[in-house]
Amino acid sequence: MPLLCLSPRVYFADEFRGYFEKAAIRKGNKGEILLQFLERRLDNIVHRLGFGLSRSQARQIIRHGHILVNGRRVDVPSHLVRVGDVISVKSRPKSTRAVEASLAEYGREVPDFLSRVAGPQPEGHVLRLPEAEDVSIPVQVQLIVELCSK
Repeated sequence: MPLLCLSPRVYFADEFRGYFEKAAIRKGNKGEILLQFLERRLDNIVHRLGFGLSRSQARQIIRHGHILVNGRRVDVPSHLVRVGDVISVKSRPKSTRAVEASLAEYGREVPDFLSRVAGPQPEGHVLRLPEAEDVSIPVQVQLIVELCSK
């Protein structure tokens, strides 16, 4: 009997459904909580800090072990960061070279809920939880909530 192979889209849909279910349990606006979960993903934070030019590049940097969270190596792109977390680049030449190239090309400002410290060892800090205004992609949250509630 052949093994069932799930495509990346099916996996992402399941993961997204999990975020929605976690948001539904919490008190408050479900849409804003869902956006907070998605904005707090490590791959998004690495991208928003400018360590990766795209979210897929940020995922690759994380998967290859170039990123530390609070001094510990994290290689899971879906890791949720917390307020006060320090996201830094491993102090290996290969790691810093990859991130410095991205920082040189990154043309946007860092969002208000993050801060980036320039220097030989690039790092960023999570200052507060992201809000709806901090989301970089225009989203109609109510439509997503209605779709996922079915």
